[in-house]
Amino acid sequence: MIDSTTRIRVARPSRNLAAAERFYVDGLGLDILWRSTERVTGEHDLLMVGPPGAAWHFELTHDPEQPLEPTPTVDDLFVVYLGAPVDQALVDRLEVNGGTRVPAHNPYWDKYGVTVADPDGYLLVLCSRNWSI
Repeated sequence: MIDSTTRIRVARPSRNLAAAERFYVDGLGLDILWRSTERVTGEHDLLMVGPPGAAWHFELTHDPEQPLEPTPTVDDLFVVYLGAPVDQALVDRLEVNGGTRVPAHNPYWDKYGVTVADPDGYLLVLCSRNWSI
C-alpha cells in the first residue's frame, strides 16, 4: 500500500550532472544523498539529491555511452510549496547556478510563484501558497 511513508524516487536524465548539482544543491539547497563516484562501463552515472530523511528524492542520471537528451514539456513541473512569498535571493541563487527564470505555461504559476528552468530545461516552480488537501 502506498502511504505517506512510502519512499519516492523521481528519475530524470541530465546532459551534465555537475550542472544539475550546482542548480539543485548550490541553488535550491537540496543535499547530495548519494552519487556514483567512478565510471563503470555499462552503468549510468548517478546523482541523488533531496532533503535528508525525506520520503522522496531526485535521481539524476547520465549515460555517457548512450546519452539521452532530456525532453521536458511545459507541464513537467517540480513544484515546491513555500507557504510564503518567494525570496528573490533564492531566485537569484538559482540563476547564478545555471537556472533561467521563465514564464509559466499555466498562468496560475505566475500568479502564485516563480518558474525557473534547470540546466536541462525541466521546470521548478517556487509557489508562495501552501499545499493542503
